[in-house]
Amino acid sequence: MKTINHETVISQSSPQTLGTIFDTRTPFHGECARKSRGIWIAFFFLALLVGCGSKATAGPDDPANAPHVAVVKVGRRTLANTLEIASEFQPFQEINVYAKVSGYIQKLNVDWGTHVSQGELLAVLEIPELEQQLQLDEATVHRSEQDLARANEELSRAQSTYNVTHLTYTRLADVQKKRPELVAQEEIDVSQGKDLEASAGVSSAKDAVVGSEQEIIGAKAALARDRAMFSYARITAPFTGVVTEIDAYKGALLPAGTSSNKGDQALLHLSENDLLRLVIPVPERAVGDIHLGETVAVHVSTTNDTFEGKIVRFSDQIDTQTRTMHTEVDVPNPKYLLVPGMYAAARIPLHTAPNVLAVPIQTVQTSGENTGHVLVVNTSNRIEKREVSIGLQTATDAEILSGLKEGELVVYGEQSQYKPDQLVVPQFVASSGSE
Repeated sequence: MKTINHETVISQSSPQTLGTIFDTRTPFHGECARKSRGIWIAFFFLALLVGCGSKATAGPDDPANAPHVAVVKVGRRTLANTLEIASEFQPFQEINVYAKVSGYIQKLNVDWGTHVSQGELLAVLEIPELEQQLQLDEATVHRSEQDLARANEELSRAQSTYNVTHLTYTRLADVQKKRPELVAQEEIDVSQGKDLEASAGVSSAKDAVVGSEQEIIGAKAALARDRAMFSYARITAPFTGVVTEIDAYKGALLPAGTSSNKGDQALLHLSENDLLRLVIPVPERAVGDIHLGETVAVHVSTTNDTFEGKIVRFSDQIDTQTRTMHTEVDVPNPKYLLVPGMYAAARIPLHTAPNVLAVPIQTVQTSGENTGHVLVVNTSNRIEKREVSIGLQTATDAEILSGLKEGELVVYGEQSQYKPDQLVVPQFVASSGSE
């Protein structure tokens, strides 16, 4: 009887030859042989399954098969919540320059786009009738001065006459008191009358002097007025700016501009462009966070540049129609890189949280107003679902009030594919909100 090496049969034989092996080499017969053959066949398949299992893919806890997951580190940074509103640049001030007096443009020193300084001569008007009026005023003043001189001379003459007559009357009166028989009463009466007449002459001369003085004051006032009007023939720049429009040229007749006549023709349009202003309608919810002197970042999309402005004034009242508050931001423009009419986006800081624990907003799944959860990769590289309390939120980051510690790793991006206690391979990524 031959002995069968079962290990050789199991490891080397295929399922197709299994029946043949047992039929030709097994010395058992009958019922016992059939039972023995069934046991051996079951044992063979069990060994085959075990062998196949040992060669299959490793389980989920095998680090070689763990999925790679994008993570960021929890850190501290300063968060600022901003309000971004688009607005249009306006000149700090702009006016139409009118002529104060009517006249022809004799000289024009500026044109479109000319940069001028405050007090610089813009144009000169020719006003012949006003020149003649000035000559007449000067002549009137000269005549009034002569009249005053004559009045002063008359006053001096009247004063001298009065002094003589009054002295004569006084002497005669004294003699009459001492020697009444020497001076007749009629002579005393005549002397007294002359004294009173001379005194009245002095008073009249004084009145004439006062009248002449008033006349000369009036004449000089008229002269000063006309000189002031004539000075408006020289039109100067009221502030430093840019001539953005010319409405009249040399030789044109400019009418005298008055506030009652809105149709008056202007000489030019002047705009102060070295300092621009943005008028921003701040919504009611942000009114309490607006402060004078606060720095504002102003981004201009056409030039892709950011400029610095300041909140310098606001109406301190909410418009009941729009529920907004009129707020102005001044933006210096010394190099004239900005032009009125350009659109810009002003970023107004509302809330600031310095040096707080924060994570990118893409790592937080919010479940309430100030609550949410994150997926943390622990020191064993396994996923943990962690509830967190959320504070200030910006466009890129969220402040973490509780639930995380500085330096921990949180999953960045899509989180639905990961489960708690799952083994992962963390892979650091750069986020827009991380520093």
